[in-house]
Amino acid sequence: MLDFFLWAAVAILAASLLGLYRALFGPTIIDRIIGVNVIGTKTIAVILLIGLIFKQVDMFIDIAFVYALINFIGTLAFCKYMERKGVHGGPSK
Repeated sequence: MLDFFLWAAVAILAASLLGLYRALFGPTIIDRIIGVNVIGTKTIAVILLIGLIFKQVDMFIDIAFVYALINFIGTLAFCKYMERKGVHGGPSK
């Protein structure tokens, strides 16, 4: 079972490369924000899988919850900053 959790974590990290690509090469700022948010969400899943691997799920759930809150608040703050700056998500002309 340990191998399954380890391979699941590796698969999730490999899938986060798609989010990294979108964060680096996204055509709009909204695509980049969503790419960073996808990476954060997949990191939460990996944290929980690490908790299953080390059989310390209760501690890692707390860590994942705090990380999720930081990820969510950071995304909201960045979106609010972009709104005040006047940047929109559409393609530039």
